[in-house]
Amino acid sequence: MTTRKIFDAHHHLWKLDHCDYPWLMAKGVKRFFGDPAPIQKDYLVEDFQYDAKSFALVGSTHIQVGVAESDAVKETTWLQGQGDEKGLPSAIVGFADLTPNDIETTLSAHMQNKRFRGVRQIIGRHPSEDEKTGTGALIENPRFLHGLQLLAQNDLSFDLQLTAAHYDGALQLFRQLPALKLAICHFASPWDLSQAGFDQWRGAMKEFAQLPNTAMKFSGFGMFKHDWTAEDIRPYVDTALEFFGEDRCMAGSNFPVDKLYGGYDRIWRALETLIADDLLYEKITLTNAAWFYGVSLRD
Repeated sequence: MTTRKIFDAHHHLWKLDHCDYPWLMAKGVKRFFGDPAPIQKDYLVEDFQYDAKSFALVGSTHIQVGVAESDAVKETTWLQGQGDEKGLPSAIVGFADLTPNDIETTLSAHMQNKRFRGVRQIIGRHPSEDEKTGTGALIENPRFLHGLQLLAQNDLSFDLQLTAAHYDGALQLFRQLPALKLAICHFASPWDLSQAGFDQWRGAMKEFAQLPNTAMKFSGFGMFKHDWTAEDIRPYVDTALEFFGEDRCMAGSNFPVDKLYGGYDRIWRALETLIADDLLYEKITLTNAAWFYGVSLRD
C-alpha cells in the first residue's frame, strides 16, 4: 500500500520551558474538551512526526495554542526556528490580540518570521468557557474589525474558531471583509449534535460558504464527540463539500489535543472511508491546505 502524502492543516506544538502556556500549566483544571492532563508535557516536532508515522507528512500548519499574550511573538519565532531546522511546521498561524492601537507593530514583529501566515484569536470555545472569557464580544468591537482589515491588507489569513451562538454575528462581521482569507476551524464547533443543532449548523455554513475566500477545516471533531466514527462526521463532511466545494475544504489532526481520544490515523482513515475518489482525497488532505497557507509542495 502506497504511503499517503498529507498536509496537516491544524496542529499544535509546545515547549513548556520556552513559552508561557497558562492552560498547560494549570494542573487539575478540566477544559471544554476534557481533562488535558495527558498532554500537559512537551509536544515537539519529533513527537508530531512519530504520531504521523503512518503517513508521508510533507507539510503542516501550526495553529496558536493559547500562549500568553506576552509570549505570542516569541512562540512564532520559536516555531520559525523549528521549521528551519526540522522542516515543520511549514506555516504558522500565531496569536495576536487584534484590538490594541499598536496591532500593526505586533503584526510586523510576527511577519519577521517567513513562515508566519496569519492569526487566530478565538471567538468561541464552548458556552461554559465563553461566559467567562467574553471573547464573543470581539465580533462587535470596531478595533477587532480594524485588525482584521490589516490582516487582509497584509495578505494574512484569519483562523476562525467560534460556536453556534456567534454564527450570526460573525457572518455580519466577515461579510465586511470579502478579501480576507478565512479558515473555519473544527467544522465550526458543532457542539449540539442533535438534528436541530445540525440544521442550525447547516444553515449557517451555507451562508459562510458565500464568503469568497473562506475555507472549512475537517478537524477537532473529537472535542464534540470523543468516540466519534466516520459515520458521525459524514453529514458534516458531505455538507461542507456541498457548500464550500472541493477546493475550499482541508483537513487537520488537532494534535495533540485530539490525541486524548484516538490515534493520529483516525481522521485520515475516516476521510478515506468517506471520500472514495483519490483525487478529491488528495485535495482535502494535501493540496488545498498548502495552497491556502501559501506553502509550495516539492517532491
